[in-house]
Amino acid sequence: MRFLTITKTLLKSLFFGPATEKYPFAKKTYCDRSRGSIAIDIQSCIFCGLCQRKCPTDAIVVSKEEKTWTIDRLRCITCGACVEVCPKKCLAMEAQYTEPSRGRKEDCYRYA
Repeated sequence: MRFLTITKTLLKSLFFGPATEKYPFAKKTYCDRSRGSIAIDIQSCIFCGLCQRKCPTDAIVVSKEEKTWTIDRLRCITCGACVEVCPKKCLAMEAQYTEPSRGRKEDCYRYA
């Protein structure tokens, strides 16, 4: 009986292809509403600090004097609270995830 189950699965995969994706060769497409990472348009940011105050994990640091916006990617839980509270709508949720790294990485954006 078990042989018939395995044969059915084998024949199905022969005619319809594998159930998995070919990862390195075909890039994964994400849904429109998936939460990947926080992106900022630094040119439209007014450095008000609302995103820093709303962040539950203190992953965002805003310096109005130096005009910098820094995010610690390991602390960020991609809840989207900073995106919702931004008055200029310069923050957005990207559908791409950040590249994995071995060490702690902070992304610092400076107004030019």
